[in-house]
Amino acid sequence: MTALRLLIVDDEAPARSRLRNLLDDLAGELPTAVVAEAADGIDALEKMGDGQIDVALVDIRMPRMDGIELARHLSARDPAPAVIFVTAYDQYAVKAFELSAVDYLLKPVKAARLADALRKIRRSPSAAAAVRAAAEAVQPGGRRQLRSSERGKVLLVPVADVLYFKAELKYVTARTRERQFLLEESLAQLESEFAARFLRIHRNCLVARDAIAGFERDHEASEEPESPEPSWALILRDVDERLPVSRRQWPQVKAMLAQ
Repeated sequence: MTALRLLIVDDEAPARSRLRNLLDDLAGELPTAVVAEAADGIDALEKMGDGQIDVALVDIRMPRMDGIELARHLSARDPAPAVIFVTAYDQYAVKAFELSAVDYLLKPVKAARLADALRKIRRSPSAAAAVRAAAEAVQPGGRRQLRSSERGKVLLVPVADVLYFKAELKYVTARTRERQFLLEESLAQLESEFAARFLRIHRNCLVARDAIAGFERDHEASEEPESPEPSWALILRDVDERLPVSRRQWPQVKAMLAQ
């Protein structure tokens, strides 16, 4: 039986140690390999880098980045690991995890319960959709931060600071007022997660609704011979940029601006 590659994330060192000891006790029946330990979500993302894990054992209440936010980041990876929440959370949250088919362990963790959770993952290893559903049930609204890698470091970009996303080759650029960040995510995934905040204006661009200051004629596009109809571009707040709107998306954009 192939060993499951595990990540343990908890801000309490004794809790991480207990999980390691329980995993050692179960090794004969359920072989595992702990590839990294972390004290919070940011620490976990930095230690993982581009490495792959099969299962993340994640505490919920942690400083800097909590377990729910981390779970959303993990679900965006390809392949996404299964997530087991390790928590002393209230029963309402536990019910949300149950309905979303994400497993959880209540502290203090029991060996039998941990074994059941790992067996479930071996039977059904694909868990990205369930992780996203559970995170949304407990903390609606999608991720609060996006992960960008730069020179081997993990940078976190607040979603509230993003003016627009633009797809370029295999990357997506997130533009804030200060600079651009490269994200290894798809535009379709970002659109699905942040539909309430961002509007598609082109096949390769999503713009933050509250970043739109107005619109104007895109004279360069309108003067092309094959363009009998006028084209439009959005004016953004706080940055001197214009974003072209495709003719296909213009009716939807126009309707939103008229509200």
